[in-house]
Amino acid sequence: MADSPSTSRGFSTVVHVAPLLLALACGNASDRSRATSEGSGAFKVALLTPGPISDQAWNSGAYQGLLRIRDSLNASVSHIQTRTPADFEENFRHYGANGYHLVFGHGFEFQDAAERVATDFPRTVFITTSGSRVAPNVSPMVFGFEDPSYVAGVLAGSLTRSNVIGSIGGTEIPPVRSSFAAFEAGARAANPRVRVLTSYVGNWEDASAGKEQAIAQIRQGADFIFQNADAAGLGIFQAARESKNVAVFGANVDQNSVAPDVIIGSVVIDLPHAFLSVARDVKEGRFRPRVLRLGSTAGVTKFVLNPAWRARIPTNVLAHVDSVERLITSGQLQPPRIEFVDSADTRAP
Repeated sequence: MADSPSTSRGFSTVVHVAPLLLALACGNASDRSRATSEGSGAFKVALLTPGPISDQAWNSGAYQGLLRIRDSLNASVSHIQTRTPADFEENFRHYGANGYHLVFGHGFEFQDAAERVATDFPRTVFITTSGSRVAPNVSPMVFGFEDPSYVAGVLAGSLTRSNVIGSIGGTEIPPVRSSFAAFEAGARAANPRVRVLTSYVGNWEDASAGKEQAIAQIRQGADFIFQNADAAGLGIFQAARESKNVAVFGANVDQNSVAPDVIIGSVVIDLPHAFLSVARDVKEGRFRPRVLRLGSTAGVTKFVLNPAWRARIPTNVLAHVDSVERLITSGQLQPPRIEFVDSADTRAP
């Protein structure tokens, strides 16, 4: 599910964040934040994020993955927040030149830079989160975000009173489109009469614009909204609060505590688990270039119901949701997904 300041993924969280995260979150392409010292013989891993790691969403999850690698593999790690496409390539080269073994470019938009740089640093493995391009030392890590998105759709379709639900994204990139398609499929499977509204804010940071999009959907009758909009999502939560009787789904990490009064559940990627799995293969020499598909069957994606809402959901709906989750995890049910097109379709202008 990731540029210029107007399109980067990230938002200011409304919950308390550890001082270390706040200190690192303000970095830019020239601020290189080391989480540990760089020992010459250490396994060296780096992370580039398109937004601040204080966002309690896409970028903070990746940073927690970097820390998991540090702690589990005794790695020397580094993080840089990038802001423009030029930063992507510059910092990939920085890490390659400094002998890093593994570098994550956290988002679909890092593909071009990884492909250009990789041939110059054959001993460095470059991982992009999302995408489709594979090279001898480049692999995309594709999360099965469609699995929990489908579950969220089943819940929304089962509970909607208006038969109108919505989805709101930051920008219209392939991973977001695919998750919204799965959400709609789940909703229609539970309720064939449901109508699904879909819109995009146009960026990942404008909470006011997110609120406007949510209000527009609510006025058309939407009583459940699946958002994947980062900072703009804060505005969507606010619109739901003010409108009352509207529920919203969190995305990327467990956002249930961000706005527990309106978030019914979250569509979650366990980024630390995914990052550690790849890093361990690289460190132990088992890594082979391929599209790394990680979904619910690998324990990487899941739907997390907000416990505060459980008592408000009929038991038969909860049972149906549990049944759908089991079918997906076992591989018996495969939500639809949109295969990513290998193109310059990124969040960068």
